[in-house]
Amino acid sequence: MVSRSLIFTLLFGFVFTNNAFAFSPDDEATHSEDPIEAMMHHLGDANEFHLFGDVSIPLPCIAWSEDGIMFTMSSSFDHGHKAVNGYVLHHGIMMRVKGDFPRNETLEVSFSKGSHSHDDHDHAESHDSITHEDSHATTVHYNGHDYELEACMSLQNTDSTWQDLSISKNVFALILTFLILMFMFSRISKAYTKRTKEAPKGLQSFMEPLIVFMRDEVVKPAIGEKHWMRFFPFVMCLFFFILCLNLLGLIPFFPGSSNVTGNVGVTIVLALFVFVVVNLNGTKDYWMHIFWMPGVPTAVKPLLTIIEVMSLFIKPATLFIRLFANITAGHVIILSLVSLIFIFNASMGTSGAFAGMALSIPFVFAMNLLELFVAFLQAFVFALLAALYIGSAVEEHDHHDDHAHAH
Repeated sequence: MVSRSLIFTLLFGFVFTNNAFAFSPDDEATHSEDPIEAMMHHLGDANEFHLFGDVSIPLPCIAWSEDGIMFTMSSSFDHGHKAVNGYVLHHGIMMRVKGDFPRNETLEVSFSKGSHSHDDHDHAESHDSITHEDSHATTVHYNGHDYELEACMSLQNTDSTWQDLSISKNVFALILTFLILMFMFSRISKAYTKRTKEAPKGLQSFMEPLIVFMRDEVVKPAIGEKHWMRFFPFVMCLFFFILCLNLLGLIPFFPGSSNVTGNVGVTIVLALFVFVVVNLNGTKDYWMHIFWMPGVPTAVKPLLTIIEVMSLFIKPATLFIRLFANITAGHVIILSLVSLIFIFNASMGTSGAFAGMALSIPFVFAMNLLELFVAFLQAFVFALLAALYIGSAVEEHDHHDDHAHAH
């Protein structure tokens, strides 16, 4: 597999070094990249697949607000230089322009960090011209006025007036993963049907050891011989879905480069699926051990009940936090190592950029190998814990009567 991080290192290094030849020492501080902002940009979602320069692969942009539904392609924003029906594309992310900004038309705009007076604007440019985009822009400048930007409704922004229903990079990766898994397992199913008494080959021979291992070493021991077949498809869906997303995130270019399992919204939904399946299939013994556990002194039961009820929510919380944190941590470390190129260039010039590359490449390569291992490990751990939680919910206990007689 091609190393995303190695390509990032080489590409960023050569591009940044090439730019260093064009800038004078006085200009380097002005044009240098912000490593933190660059990392956040690569870790976050976007409404387009950026390739290089002004070249990107457009994605459908769908927004809903009190103005109705807006549909367009990200290419219509002209890399952020145009506003379409009151929306702009800022650093690849669609945002809505607040206030009495003109709607239902396409306008040329510029971004600015703060408010400008009319006099300053008249000296700087004409009303609807395009200026250099400030990397920290917080407002849109059009026709002598500054308009604030509004992000879409999310877990962190519940007061927003609009919702982003776009096919973003993460949504595209989710759909692609679904299609890949459907194709793979339909092929495997047909192979088992046609080759009932023959040795597996091709994709079937590659996937069979994984499936058999998960069945015999994870699902059966965790859930039990009586119930494992009911939940085997669910656990395997979790495992292969997370694994495919993790591996897709290691590809440095389209259709990869999406940090899906590093998105807390995705991991929360996966954890909620486990939470629902576990508690909907909980037996009488399972709920008794939560609310009024047998064999425990009555005075202690209320305290233990509080702890057990809390554990109902702590367990899925640990699932989504573990997956999100481990995947994000690996990406952050790699991007931090890549950022050494920019930092060394800012302090030592062109020679520093090459020194940063020489230092970053071996460490980034090693980290990428570790990320490949983590991709499998986190999918396995998530599936294993899900199977253990399901097993505890469907387990049947035979010692209640003995406890009752003893007390």
